[in-house]
Amino acid sequence: MADLFRDWWGRQTGYVRWAIYGLLIVGALLLPSEQVGGFMSPYSDWAQLLFFPIGGYILLAIGLNVVVGQAGLLDLGYVAFFAIGGYTMAVFGTKFGWSFWEILVLGVLLSALSGVILGAPTLRLRGDYLAIVTLGFGEIIRIAARNTDYIGGPNGISGIPHPPTLSEWTVPESEPFTTLGLAGIAPLKYGALDGRPYYYLMLAAIVVTIIFVKRLESSRVGRAWASIREDEDAAELMGVPTFKFKLAAFAIGAAIGGAAGVIYGSQATSIIPRNYEFIISATILAAVVLGGSGNLPGVMLGAFLVAWIPERIRGLQEYRILVFGGVLVLLMIFRPEGLLPSRRRKAELAEGTGGMGSLGAEVGGPTTHAAAEVGK
Repeated sequence: MADLFRDWWGRQTGYVRWAIYGLLIVGALLLPSEQVGGFMSPYSDWAQLLFFPIGGYILLAIGLNVVVGQAGLLDLGYVAFFAIGGYTMAVFGTKFGWSFWEILVLGVLLSALSGVILGAPTLRLRGDYLAIVTLGFGEIIRIAARNTDYIGGPNGISGIPHPPTLSEWTVPESEPFTTLGLAGIAPLKYGALDGRPYYYLMLAAIVVTIIFVKRLESSRVGRAWASIREDEDAAELMGVPTFKFKLAAFAIGAAIGGAAGVIYGSQATSIIPRNYEFIISATILAAVVLGGSGNLPGVMLGAFLVAWIPERIRGLQEYRILVFGGVLVLLMIFRPEGLLPSRRRKAELAEGTGGMGSLGAEVGGPTTHAAAEVGK
């Protein structure tokens, strides 16, 4: 069915595609409705859940997909850039009185610079070795934050200012907004109680990031990333400056992670080191692989499911994580290429590269003869 949809989509004109994009955005704007939340999140605040973890995970997964899905680099310390964005918001908002918009730009720049600093000495490594280095970087950031008194140490920073209100305009208390449960929302007024304005802020960031990433994917940069992911040695022999493009992938992915951290920090009451443990990196990587590494709609679907399923089955109490893990295992058994894989990545999996490029030792696929190779 995915292939049929791709064929149908490829035949559509630009006007039809933009109309569908518009409908999707309208649907996203209507998601905080109470009617939707009654089914999707009966045990928690649906608007808050939409903002984080759902919205935050989707934005983080888009950024990690640049590194893992497009460039084929395994990053296990992606939470570090999320933390840099969050602490940038906390420090410059509380200690220097900067506004949210200034801090957002600074957080993106600092995170991108951190990606360059991490990548410059380490991107000559490959596979498992690169994964170990990035894992260490993520832990260094968290431990450094816990042991630095200037940023609160283990207690973190509290009293973070919210973004300035852009408008007092509220949604009219009339139909159809009353039926949809959206009446009375002030989408541009940021406070401590209503999570819906923050969701719309996160949604705007996601839309901008999608446009940016899709433009890159179809450009010379995206083609260079694809060649590096499939065979880095061959790409270098063909004249692709692989180190430069890998460094660019790290910086862009880090910048997106930093933006997610700043937006998350603007709503959080406090920022503490425990918010940025390794499990965040592992969860976002699971979302990328589960949805379909390299395919943006698949990655977003995977992030949504990873964030939503544990909350939807919260009524199972201590068994919900067991059920969630079982669902992931079943999906990886029956859909190892992901829920919505791209055709190129599906072919890579069939060739024996595990569907994620040459991240480490090759995995025997349906058309490979691993046993014969071992016996040689």
